[in-house]
Amino acid sequence: MKRIRCPKCDAYITFDETKYEAGQSLVFQCAECGKQFGIRIGVSKLRETQRKENEIANAQFSNLETDCGSIVVIENVFHYKQELPLRMGDNVIGRYQKGNPINTAFETVDPSVDLNHCTITVSRNKRGELQYTLSDNNSNTGTFVDNVELSPRERRRIEDGTLFTLGATSIILRTPQKEEE
Repeated sequence: MKRIRCPKCDAYITFDETKYEAGQSLVFQCAECGKQFGIRIGVSKLRETQRKENEIANAQFSNLETDCGSIVVIENVFHYKQELPLRMGDNVIGRYQKGNPINTAFETVDPSVDLNHCTITVSRNKRGELQYTLSDNNSNTGTFVDNVELSPRERRRIEDGTLFTLGATSIILRTPQKEEE
């Protein structure tokens, strides 16, 4: 089964791609907003120059330090689990919405999670070890670590296994050392 998003409202549409051949065009109508749109199975629309640009960008990104751990998002309402990688620097966490420019967005129906809720800053200490600092981004419902709300402008050091909550959504920090075990 393959999931695609409506280009207008971002609703998911699921279909069985094994019933179609590569290069075949399909037309869908979104059940949410009524938008009609088409896709082509297994064929990239990228021009050759765009492919080269993407290869160059991917090569540059692969040189960056990317194994900085992850966060595991568990939405308490439906127990829907997502794992999102962290990068060096600021990882702005919040609810996914089309056009939202944050770099660590997750899908949720929890209205108490802001679009720009909190930030985890990944850096290295003097010994070269990864360290993680959590701060609230002036969210409406607050960010809680071990059931204690972070105060405005407070930055709290967190480590592997730390549970923090945004609204009704629980998040667990996983560092790379613990992921390798």
